[in-house]
Amino acid sequence: MLRVHNVKVKLGQTNYSKIVSQILNVREKEIKNIHLSKRSVDARRQNVHWICSFDFEVENEKEFLSKHSQVQKVKPYHYQYLPSNKQKVAVVGSGPAGLFCAYVLAMSGEDVTVIERGKKVEDRVKDIDLLFHEGILNPNSNIAFGEGGAGTFSDGKLTTGIKNPRLQYILETFVEHGAPRDILYESKPHIGTDYLRRVLINMRKTMESHGVHFLFETQMVDFTYNHQSYQIQMKSHDQMKTLEADALVLAIGHSARDTYEMLYQKGLPMQAKPFAVGLRIEQSQKCINAIQYKQSAHSPHLKAAPYKLAVQTSEGRGVYTFCMCPGGYVVPSQHEKETLCVNGMSYYARNADNANSAILVNVIPADFGDDHPLAGIQFQRQLEHQAFLLGGGHYHAPVQRVVDYFEDRVGELKEIQPSFKPGYQLANLNKLFPEFINRNLKEGLKLMNQKMPGFIDESTLLTGVEARSSAPVRILRNNQYTSEYCDALYPIGEGAGYAGGIMSAAVDGIMCAEMILGEDKHGSN
Repeated sequence: MLRVHNVKVKLGQTNYSKIVSQILNVREKEIKNIHLSKRSVDARRQNVHWICSFDFEVENEKEFLSKHSQVQKVKPYHYQYLPSNKQKVAVVGSGPAGLFCAYVLAMSGEDVTVIERGKKVEDRVKDIDLLFHEGILNPNSNIAFGEGGAGTFSDGKLTTGIKNPRLQYILETFVEHGAPRDILYESKPHIGTDYLRRVLINMRKTMESHGVHFLFETQMVDFTYNHQSYQIQMKSHDQMKTLEADALVLAIGHSARDTYEMLYQKGLPMQAKPFAVGLRIEQSQKCINAIQYKQSAHSPHLKAAPYKLAVQTSEGRGVYTFCMCPGGYVVPSQHEKETLCVNGMSYYARNADNANSAILVNVIPADFGDDHPLAGIQFQRQLEHQAFLLGGGHYHAPVQRVVDYFEDRVGELKEIQPSFKPGYQLANLNKLFPEFINRNLKEGLKLMNQKMPGFIDESTLLTGVEARSSAPVRILRNNQYTSEYCDALYPIGEGAGYAGGIMSAAVDGIMCAEMILGEDKHGSN
């Protein structure tokens, strides 16, 4: 297989063999079995177009390569499973880290049980609909907890800053289980909450066919280790159960506050870590399209435009956009009573009226007012309770126009309507944060508008509070992914402080599975 990079392609142009033959100055019939391997939008100038890479075949590769220096030979990536070492592995949490850890272990023939406090996705959807439409919160089945983790009800972004060959395996696994094929070549792939739900169901069926046991609506509440195996205490529907395992994987997610507390009380080494807090900004998607795509804003070949911005304030604080959702919705992501936390969600089509993104300011342990390892959790709770109060209760979100936030007044809505369900309350978001956060958010917003003129207008909205961009805690581990607390205890993923987003968490889970498979407790290898 051969590959050619950096090919400029007009919007709507799909005869790829003709495009490549013209670029390389060869006959079109020489190019065989061509397909996209990468595609990105180049919107730096008025003439918006694609930049593509193509994979293709020719009859005489060696001769072809000698004539075309811009073409290279590529070898398809194939993930190689390690052999089973006959361990019983318990994976706590079914977010991307836990899911892919369990998936790889199962494909290798390991005995795997997945413990998930929330519900399987079909039932989880019903509980979230109750929250959206009636303001009824289920503390164990919501956007934070349940099959697939918090990312199940997000934009389903599959982008990451890490470089790792396992990323291709993750994308191919998603496609194998029903994801759109374009995630294999888009430079900024996303799966959407609708497709992601289907993929999770199909992956669960595959895993069950390989012997994985899923224990939904089951929470790990304690464990003991006798230097040979784990006894895991679990609670399910007010009944206590015990599970024995050789290895215990903690893929708990960044919202498992009671589990963090239990682990701290047991003495697991952990520390507070920096994270970020802020608000969700909502703009007209049509306006964002016009800013990003210029004269091509109405092209049928372009989806809703994304953006990504990062600035540094005069105080040295980083302020940045996060989890930008084109054509999406602002949704409630809390799990505790009388708290309010928001996140963004999009369907694959990204065809809603509003764009939204988190606008976050970095916070560090020194900001928490306490040197306790779990102080960041209390910092989050205070913000989320204050947001609940500002929203007037009933899990309504406090909303304010950006221009009113700048002027410290409540104001009124203009053209843009909040997408948040179950409802909203006009409020003064200056009352939400400590003053240092307000100062930096305001300066950051103004700097962003300078970098991207039109980013803020008279209608642009803010919704609070976004407090769970990443875990406030890191559960310490060594290079073998194990905690020093005891053997074969593996803290992984975003909740353990080692990933950020679906893809990096999934990679962390896969690498954990490889660490487990590399150990041989029973002398079988």
